[in-house]
Amino acid sequence: MNTAPQTEKIPVTVLTGYLGAGKTTLLNRILSEPHGKKYAVIVNEFGEIGIDNELVVNADEEVFEMNNGCICCTVRGDLVRIIDGLMRRKGKFDAIIVETTGLADPAPVAQTFFMDENVGAKTRLDAVVTVADAKWLKDRLKDAPEAKNQIAFADVILLNKTDLVTPGELAEVEARIRAINPYAKLHRTERSKIALDEVLGRNAFDLDRILDIEPEFLTADDGHDHHHDHDHDHGHDHHHHHGGLKHYHDEDMQSISLNTAKPLDPDKFFPWVQDLVATEGKDILRSKGILSFKNDEERFVFQGVHMILDGDHQRKWKDGEARTSRIVFIGRHLPEDKIRKGFESCIA
Repeated sequence: MNTAPQTEKIPVTVLTGYLGAGKTTLLNRILSEPHGKKYAVIVNEFGEIGIDNELVVNADEEVFEMNNGCICCTVRGDLVRIIDGLMRRKGKFDAIIVETTGLADPAPVAQTFFMDENVGAKTRLDAVVTVADAKWLKDRLKDAPEAKNQIAFADVILLNKTDLVTPGELAEVEARIRAINPYAKLHRTERSKIALDEVLGRNAFDLDRILDIEPEFLTADDGHDHHHDHDHDHGHDHHHHHGGLKHYHDEDMQSISLNTAKPLDPDKFFPWVQDLVATEGKDILRSKGILSFKNDEERFVFQGVHMILDGDHQRKWKDGEARTSRIVFIGRHLPEDKIRKGFESCIA
């Protein structure tokens, strides 16, 4: 677990989204608005020719490219090398933005900030921001697993190009996003237009931030069980109508939220969660939690990507604050009963 206080670390925003969703437009907004901050930008362009670089405005920003075609195997080494180089120029920029290619699964990029000790000591993952195309997302969710991963991973989602769809289509695509990721902050945008403080400086590591914005965070499964028999054809969505609201279950992706007002036993919790990600980690895309341990005056926060977990004591519990432990797992085909029982066994 990293030692430097979270506040001293350079925040990193990972910007992702399927091809053509509007990532570069958002990046240009970030770079050209008069916010008085300097961003180091790392562009990860798929293929040999870096077209994106031509589109990134304001050339006095630091722009780095990783033109290595295959991102999955080499991005981590590249990213570590570039960030090491950046850290030698500390003070020259306020934050780092990594734009992934539209075909990328954000996991390897996000994992870099937990895995590499050097990088983790100097930077912190501020948020994964996913730009989604309101018109085409529904189709992409059917034929492109990366598009689904990008939604599942997000802390903030820009549902972009909303002017190109009807209100009914918009409601439907939002319901599909919520079926995959009920916890991300969702914004409707046109031409990626959004207040920058909605995408930068989110401190997504702090789940409170999510809870302030999304009070229904803990009731996101709106009270009914998500149990299906998984032997039927996965090619269709279930949708239920709840008082006129369309509600989808994504067959393939699900989220499980756990909470308890009783303190947890750290000696039980850590072995349990480490064993869980060791055995189920390939299917767990994202995990986050705020924990209250017995005889511990400070909140423990953690977040994880697949098998990798990172966490730290964050601050003292405030007077009158409910000391509730809350955890979220987002992934594919997760063994919900096993996870719930395991979590309950960690109560002190």
